[in-house]
Amino acid sequence: MIAVFSLVAFSAYAEETKLRVSIFPDAQNVALFVAEDLGFFKKRGLEVEIAFTPGSPALREGLANGSHQIVHAAVDNAVAMIEIAKADAVIVAGGGNGATELMVRPEINSFADLRGKTAVVDAPNTAYALIMYKILEMKGLKRSEYKVLPAGGCPQRLDAMRKDPVNAFSMLYPPCTDVVGPYQASGIFVMRPWAKANADTLVKYIQAVIEGYRYAADPANKMQAVASLSNHLKIDADTATKSLVYEIGPKGALARDARFDMEGFRNALHIRAEIEGGNAEAAPAKYIDPSFYERALSGL
Repeated sequence: MIAVFSLVAFSAYAEETKLRVSIFPDAQNVALFVAEDLGFFKKRGLEVEIAFTPGSPALREGLANGSHQIVHAAVDNAVAMIEIAKADAVIVAGGGNGATELMVRPEINSFADLRGKTAVVDAPNTAYALIMYKILEMKGLKRSEYKVLPAGGCPQRLDAMRKDPVNAFSMLYPPCTDVVGPYQASGIFVMRPWAKANADTLVKYIQAVIEGYRYAADPANKMQAVASLSNHLKIDADTATKSLVYEIGPKGALARDARFDMEGFRNALHIRAEIEGGNAEAAPAKYIDPSFYERALSGL
């Protein structure tokens, strides 16, 4: 009996696929956290390591060199990898509209007060920075009227604003999308060759994330979802509760079942083309392969 049990246990372990996933430390990843904590990956034979990135450059470089296989972040990063670095990345699922807001220091009372100040960004040519440039332009501020400081992820940007009064504003998570229109912000992306070689693994991964979203979106599971956020982000229960409502509430930032918003993505391409250059009318297939998501959803 002992020998049989050992063989079964070894067989299950041998089938397990190890994945390293790179993300920013924010509540937009609640579905991922829940999927990990409740064993939704494990039951599909996946062993997932969640790693926090210091910023978009490290996230993109790590995906390209194989340090991690999957990324949850602004899909504009995938577009930048494809267009600028000529890396064969591909978006495989959606996420949400970003849940970012233009935050300023207490002494700032108007957009005019931002002239001569410094905008703190993750990287100067990534999604939320581009949204900020667009918003400021719409409010009458030119790029030449403020400086830009690359600082990394949300915690690093907030820390920079607290330490120096000149760092007066940034896009932070608490809806900028009300200003610029529908926007596909976050999503899941991988390297296209890896996706083709590991199609079944990727489908199972997406299924676990969708299951994590559905679990977290059920009011009956609120306490567990809050606990997952508290555990992974090292925040108190009250902050985690507010973050959960912000992400999955009636007007939550996260898309149901990690669906992809094509209209929002086209808007993202237009904003990037307007500010950074590029082809706003490129065929979506250049950046997106929905087949893995469709398989995942149909299999649940």
